[in-house]
This record gives sequence, C-alpha cells and structure tokens, in this order.
Amino acid sequence: MDRIIIRGGNRLSGRLPVSGAKNAALTLMPCALLTDEPVTLRNLPRLADVDGFGHLLNQLGASTAIEGTRPEEFGRVMTIRTGRLTSTEAPYDIVRKMRASILVLGPILARAGEARVSLPGGCAIGNRPIDLHLKALEAIGAQIELAAGYVKASAPGGRLSGGRYRFPVVSVGATENVVMAAVTAKGSSIIENAAREPEIVDLCNLLVAMGARIAGIGTETLEIEGVDRLHGATYAVMPDRIEAGSYACAAAITGGTLDLVGVKADDMRATIDALVEAGVVVTEQKDGLRIAGPDRLGPLTLSTAPYPGFATDMQAQFMAMLCMADGASVLTETIFENRYMHVPELARMGADILVQGRTAVVKGVSKLVGAPVMATDLRASMSLIIAGLVADGETSVARVYHLDRGYERLEEKLQAVGADIERVSDG
Repeated sequence: MDRIIIRGGNRLSGRLPVSGAKNAALTLMPCALLTDEPVTLRNLPRLADVDGFGHLLNQLGASTAIEGTRPEEFGRVMTIRTGRLTSTEAPYDIVRKMRASILVLGPILARAGEARVSLPGGCAIGNRPIDLHLKALEAIGAQIELAAGYVKASAPGGRLSGGRYRFPVVSVGATENVVMAAVTAKGSSIIENAAREPEIVDLCNLLVAMGARIAGIGTETLEIEGVDRLHGATYAVMPDRIEAGSYACAAAITGGTLDLVGVKADDMRATIDALVEAGVVVTEQKDGLRIAGPDRLGPLTLSTAPYPGFATDMQAQFMAMLCMADGASVLTETIFENRYMHVPELARMGADILVQGRTAVVKGVSKLVGAPVMATDLRASMSLIIAGLVADGETSVARVYHLDRGYERLEEKLQAVGADIERVSDG
C-alpha cells in the first residue's frame, strides 16, 4: 500500500496548474447517458473517481475513449458515447465505492423510463441520505420503490412528466440529479431552492450545449422546459476550486508564494475572503491567482454553508492551516456531522484542537512535528499533507488512496514548487 512521505520546512514557490474539478467531472460524465451522440469532455482530471465513474458508464453500455496525452500533461480528453443503454442497473459493487454514482439515477430514468441503482457509498463523513433525490424525482413524475438496498425508479408511460419541487434544504447532488432527469421530460419543471454551486452551473451549461432549455442558471430557481432529445457536445470541465483552495492553504502555511494557474476567482470568493482575513495576500491575475503567505497567520471564525458560503470541502484544509495561526480560531461544520476525523491525526502532529459537537476550537501552536498519520477521507487527507509541509521532521501519510480520488498527481505538483515530498510503496 502506498504512503506519502513529507519532510517539512520548505516554502512553496512557483507556478502550480489547477486541474479540472472532480466534483464537476463526476456530474458532467453521466450527461452522456442522456443522448446517443458522443459527448467529449476536455480538462478531465486523472483521478481514481473519474476512472471508477467511467467503469460504471461502461457497465451501462457507454463506450469511453481517451485521447492520447503525454504523461507529463495534466488532464485528459474523454469521449463518451451511449448508443443505447445495455443495462438500467447500477450495481452495489460499483456504487458502494463512490457516492457520486447515485448521479446516474436521473439520466438512466430519463433515457430508459426505468432505473435500478444501489444505495451509494463514498467518504465516511457522516449521514448523507438520498431522500431529497427521490422526493425531487417523484415531484417530476417518477415512481420510486426501495427494496434490498436498491432504488427502483420508473416513469409511467416511459417518460417523466415534469413538475415543481422546492428543496427544504439545499442539496447539491439532488439538484444535479433532478436537473438531468428533467431536461427530457414531457413538460416543464421548476426547481426551487436549488443549489447554486459553480459545478451546477457547469452541469447546466453542458446540458444547454446538448440542447436542453434551462433558465435561471446560477440562481436558486431553475426553470426547465423538457425537450424530446439531446445531442452530443464538446465541453471543458471547470477548474477545481477546492484543489485551488487546498494549494492556497499550503502556500499560506509555509509562508510561500504560489501562482495558481487556471483557477477562476469568482468560483471561490468565500475561500479567498477567508484567506485574506487570515493575512494571506491574494492577487487576481489574468491566468489565475497569486497566493502569498504572511510571516504569521491570523485566527479566523468560520462556519461552513452552501454556496456562496464557505465550502465544507475546505474546512479540513483551513483547520490544518490555522494550527499555525497566532491565536485561537473557531470552525463550525454545519453540513456534515462527522467531518472532524482528521482532528486526532493533526493532534498527533502537535495541533491543539478541541471539538465540541459541530464546533472546533483551534489554538495556534509555534510548531508542528512530523508523525505517522492516517487519512480518513479525501479532504482530511489533504489537511495532513498541508500540516506535513510545515512540520519539523518527517510525516508519513497512510491510506493515500483517498487523495488519489480527488487530487491529480499531488506529489508531482508539490515537488515542482519546492516541497520535499514523495510517494513510497510498502509492497
């Protein structure tokens, strides 16, 4: 099993390319199930989750072809073609490994009039039920049954009717699923209190490029007029705002300066605002952002919230950064109830963190010390990498398969900007 070894103390400096967004890629790929024409996605990150989702699409009858790219290049170009669905079932063995697999439910149902999808798996960061997915699909005409760990959905007459649904709480995945299902419904649909994340804007933009009719993109109310069919399209995956924010924290904690190439500042305003409040100098450039860390970071009070608020996917990375702040920071996690599993591992490195329910108080320390630590989920893994970059001595991060799900060739990118980091295999 692989580990990542970090010898801390180096300031990061240089240009770091930001890859295509994992969370967008896993939303755009299932759109290919909605048409029999090819959908080509550019800037697709090389990630374990992307490979896993491609395998799921293959199981459903889609072909996936990757254009040849040089090994040193980041990102890929993938063309997905689903001439016909050979299966309407997403089995447990695949879906259990990746929660995003539930996003095939809406497209399969819209294309075939029926779908059978296993209840999902993914990172163990708390209870993430799919009831909102199912209620939204029922509102636009689906009939839903739950049996033996599977969701069985059908559209009477073979096609969804369309309808109106207001989410009681904002849900990114459920918004994505119902939008993909609604674009080929017989009638129109209105989705209220929809999530507004940039990844959902990316999804809607691809669907429009495929012939969908969606109004209100980027707002909390989406109006969708169903069309008879969609066609193929070529589309570039948006840059990963979470990856960019993660490397910004890495630059900040080491007192370094990084040019994050390709990122869009408007997609990550809450992250930028928090960095600036902590004393980090953030400069918008034509091709991205420059991040310059201060001599000593300032403390923050942060609470996670749906977009455009502070992203839950940035909480762990900021916690690691704030371990070296001058003062006490207060972080409150409002999205998931079990997203502090990185705290004991950071404590092994000398962090002073007290968790009370959904709130964590992080008291800045003068130094962190390298230690053997274990990753528990994707973003927690990155928090340990960030801490290791500034820790005295050597940090060994185990279970790096979590990192491979969401950070494209992480050690190569960090090596290129001055980090002493390597991947080793225990055989």
